[in-house]
Amino acid sequence: MKRLYLIEPIVAIYAFAGCMISPLVSQYVYRRLWLEITNSSYPVSDDTSRCAANSSNHTSQQKEVQKAASLFSMYSDLSSMIPSLMVTLLLVAYSDQRGRKITIIMPLIGSLIYTLSFLAVSFFELNLYLLIAASFVNALFGGIGTMLGGCFSYIADLCVDDKQKTLRMAVVEMMIGLLASVASFSTGYFLHVSGFNWPFFTSALLQMVNLLCAIFILEETRVIDRSENAACCRALQKLAFGIYNLFAGGSSRTKWVLLLLIVTISSLSFVNTGGLSIITLYELNEPLCWSEILIGYGSAACAPILITSFLGVYLFSLCLSNKAIVFIGMLSIFISRLMTAFAKTTLMMFLVTIPAMFTSIPFPVLRSMMSKIVSKSEQGALFACVAFMENLSSSVSAAVFSRIYADTVAWCPGFVFLLSAGLCLIPLSLLGILRCVHPLDSNDTQTLLSEDGTKASDDPPVS
Repeated sequence: MKRLYLIEPIVAIYAFAGCMISPLVSQYVYRRLWLEITNSSYPVSDDTSRCAANSSNHTSQQKEVQKAASLFSMYSDLSSMIPSLMVTLLLVAYSDQRGRKITIIMPLIGSLIYTLSFLAVSFFELNLYLLIAASFVNALFGGIGTMLGGCFSYIADLCVDDKQKTLRMAVVEMMIGLLASVASFSTGYFLHVSGFNWPFFTSALLQMVNLLCAIFILEETRVIDRSENAACCRALQKLAFGIYNLFAGGSSRTKWVLLLLIVTISSLSFVNTGGLSIITLYELNEPLCWSEILIGYGSAACAPILITSFLGVYLFSLCLSNKAIVFIGMLSIFISRLMTAFAKTTLMMFLVTIPAMFTSIPFPVLRSMMSKIVSKSEQGALFACVAFMENLSSSVSAAVFSRIYADTVAWCPGFVFLLSAGLCLIPLSLLGILRCVHPLDSNDTQTLLSEDGTKASDDPPVS
């Protein structure tokens, strides 16, 4: 069977299958907790809002369910944080020595186990807290952080031109969001018609097909030295040296620029994830009280955001610097979070997508900027560090914002979005510092590389 250098189909199926169950998880936990706390069936309706007829007692119970669901989400995030961080760091950096496919195959296995666990809990009505154990097991295989780190390292291996690298990473970001939106939209109707079991089963089937494609069709980009059978401890030593060399082997300016970029993307990931982690609970709560179909519509409304973000990367790169493009994306995140905090109607929630049209721009641009200043032999170590930091910030952010939402939902459900908007000042400030340290545009990449003779000789920059 002929193997192909195409990571995009693997990413597309992974995003679609994973995001089929992502909104289902929040809704399933919410409905199970509703049943346990209120001792009544969950009110399913096709209406745009289920809040109109709520009594004061019913409203009080809803706040209690909201708090319990938010805390459940926090426990799930915390249980998976440490193992996913360690596995991401080890696997993505180790891919420099043993190939990129391991960073893609392992998360696919974990995701399949995770989905099958949800199917079992839903079908047999098992204890709800078994889902936290499923999250922990999924984290042992790396999770989405390992998957993305491996995919971006895979792309960096294939691309020699800086602009091509940026655009292809932006395509991957766009595909993830676009397929996620389509999956969430279709899942709303799927759930309304058939319940939870069939969507879980369909997602598991897609993930199994994707795993087989990754094993038997996807070609490896790194040449693996089969003659080298290093002991495990020696392999770990090489792994640690590769990560250490990122910051110790370059010039002082290069190290500071790389460190600033990693901290910037980590803080931005914290802000972005913090706002998105509780969006489904926010939509289920008063005064919106969205049904599963409206939640699907809301997720589908994110599809144009990914398209406009990709077009923004392509068009802005023709006339603006990388920092200016990232600034536009950060500003888009800030305004959209501010609007969400004050969205009290369905129309207002959908209008949030207008200022959010460039929210996905900063991430591929920042990754490309980092990738330009390290050699090809260090791409895995770089994206291991980036994936580790993004995974850490995302996990901590989801747990922190879930805890804050549980404490503030009774008096101000939109407070977490105001907090997210305020925290945008951190990555914006870091971007300003980066501008002072070094411009780091395409014309300056050679300057940074030339300051480090080792890196320059190992991976000569392309003009």
